[in-house]
Amino acid sequence: MPAITVDNPLVLPRIDRPPAEAVARPVAQVVDAHHAVEGAGFEVWRPFPGGVDARLADPFFLLDQLGPVDYGPLRAVGAPWHPHRGMETVTYLLDGVVEHHDSNGGGGIIGEGDTQWMTAGAGILHDEVPTTAFARAGGRSHGVQLWVNLPAASKFAPPRYQAITGNRLTLLRSDDGAALVRLIAGELGDHSGPGVTHTPITYAHASVSPGARLDVPWNRDFNALAYVLTGRGYAGAERRPVEAHQLVVFGPGDAVTVGAADRQPEDSPNLEILLLGGLPLREPIAHYGPFLMNSREQIVQAIEDYNAGRMGLVPAAEPSP
Repeated sequence: MPAITVDNPLVLPRIDRPPAEAVARPVAQVVDAHHAVEGAGFEVWRPFPGGVDARLADPFFLLDQLGPVDYGPLRAVGAPWHPHRGMETVTYLLDGVVEHHDSNGGGGIIGEGDTQWMTAGAGILHDEVPTTAFARAGGRSHGVQLWVNLPAASKFAPPRYQAITGNRLTLLRSDDGAALVRLIAGELGDHSGPGVTHTPITYAHASVSPGARLDVPWNRDFNALAYVLTGRGYAGAERRPVEAHQLVVFGPGDAVTVGAADRQPEDSPNLEILLLGGLPLREPIAHYGPFLMNSREQIVQAIEDYNAGRMGLVPAAEPSP
């Protein structure tokens, strides 16, 4: 899991520990992600939708861990052209390399540690596929896709694409330097990530060393979730045990705690965990495939617009490296 890292985290800006009067968020629920093979052959671990009440994940609608999986030569798969409307799709890549194209002219190569942030808004077509070189050679692929719901007022916003390379992430450390935090969007304490969002959220990836603990301040108005990518550890001041492919739902408060077990699995030297939360929209949800709207009528309109080509056209293909 290369993602993006540094040799000495102590040189990074520090996330100050929550103040003594901060209220630690208790663990309200721990759920196992559902495992499935989808689409062209994606190995998917999905904690939501389906694992928790949608109101607890709001403003997020879907979280997919794609892999890790080791592809042989000519075995790697991708997501061919398909539409989206009414949401933002955020793909964060830890291993491998993916090529993205969309009907709005956005796209590029997404490598290890990079994030592509696509605001579908009024509608867009896109694909996410291995580069030709990766498809030929094979290798390890591991990524995460997050769907962030758009508020009703932004459902028909113009499509937008953000290419957030790993060197643009805000790299931070815990107070003792035993945890490395990659802030993709939102705020942690006095620090901000590079992602520009329609919906207020915080999204980060933390690597916590064996036996270490990470305490971070958290916006009291946000919900708080933690998803374990690999490794094992605990969540909350009560030290609730957690392991790979489990989602933690925290209760109210203004501080979040996670920690790594003293001994980690052979394939994961650290606890690798996503921290995410946002301001709940508390709006009606109508979902059908790649469309996330507020009403059935809007879903019907989305299907009609897609079939009529009003969400864009697939551009002419260009050879990839």
